Amino acid sequence: MLFSSIATRSKQSGFTLIEIIVGIVVLAISLSIVGTLIAPAEEKSADQILQIKAAELAQSLLNDISSRAFDENSDMAGGRIRCGEPNDGSNDCTLEANFGPDTGETTRGLFNDVDDFHDYSEHFNANDESLHVGYGNFIIDVQVSYDGASLGLANNAAKLIAVTVTTPLGTAIEFSTHKANF
Repeated sequence: MLFSSIATRSKQSGFTLIEIIVGIVVLAISLSIVGTLIAPAEEKSADQILQIKAAELAQSLLNDISSRAFDENSDMAGGRIRCGEPNDGSNDCTLEANFGPDTGETTRGLFNDVDDFHDYSEHFNANDESLHVGYGNFIIDVQVSYDGASLGLANNAAKLIAVTVTTPLGTAIEFSTHKANF
């Protein structure tokens, strides 16, 4: 009887300590490989959502800029008086070198014409409690230039408004529109 219980014990099987350690190492290596494959896919997925938010932000800003007057020397309420038209010679369009906010226009709310936005930049803080709370860490940059020639007009008859939105992941996306002098 004693002999039979020893024989049954030797027939019992299981994993040795070395087999368990090797299994853990193989599992750790395979999980690290899978983890490195998943991380870029997760980032790309988030980047697509951020690109949609960037498009919304850019469209809102382009609408705001386009609603302003064409030039400081144009009629602010409509197209009755346009810069560059011959009348008394005092309403030449603003030179491109002079684009940017005019004297006294210190904030975006005071900008009254398209070229006031030239070189405008804003970085939305993630902790901002304002309307832009959903746009934390987005950066917008605006450039304005004369570009009537690409529309088949005189060069100073249209301004190109280019808005670049940089997402929190660093993807820079450019949006643009034209504002014509009429």
